[in-house]
Amino acid sequence: MMSNCRQKITLTNFKMRNISFVFVFLGASLLWSCGNKADMKVAENAVLQQEDGTLALDMEKATCYNDEFDPSSNTAEWNVVISKPGRFKVWLSSATKDTTELSYVNSVKISLLDNQLEVDPACDKIVLNSDKVSYPYFRADSYMGSFYISEAGEYNIQVISEKVLPREAMNTITSGHDDTRLMSVILSPNTR
Repeated sequence: MMSNCRQKITLTNFKMRNISFVFVFLGASLLWSCGNKADMKVAENAVLQQEDGTLALDMEKATCYNDEFDPSSNTAEWNVVISKPGRFKVWLSSATKDTTELSYVNSVKISLLDNQLEVDPACDKIVLNSDKVSYPYFRADSYMGSFYISEAGEYNIQVISEKVLPREAMNTITSGHDDTRLMSVILSPNTR
């Protein structure tokens, strides 16, 4: 009778271990799958850094907020994933008819973490034959400054300017004050 009781206890311990193992395995699988879904969400919604370290933030992919009464507070935002941290030169890319005067009424503000660049855009570089614009427009790039990103991760970049247009106005420029439109923000790695 004693050996029968020991066998039952041993079988019960064996069953409990197997059940515990199954629960641990299911819990680990659930946590792993949740982690992968979060990664997939980031990859779908965020702008990923290119192989050369560049981040190209197109207005068409931004989340935009427009104020028809005070366009100077119009805002565009992007979530970005930085895999190669470091110092980045920040360029503002505009479509313009006039390569001598970009006609931004207010300075443009670009924010990342607690850092903010505020610059009156100028035609620092004219890009001829750009596939992003068609005649009579030219692509003008304005140097805004630089950001230092010390760690890889997901970040939010924000641009505030009257040239952040509502989605329906993004591809049409009609009146004289609309001769310039903001097209993108480009972060390029600072190499020496």
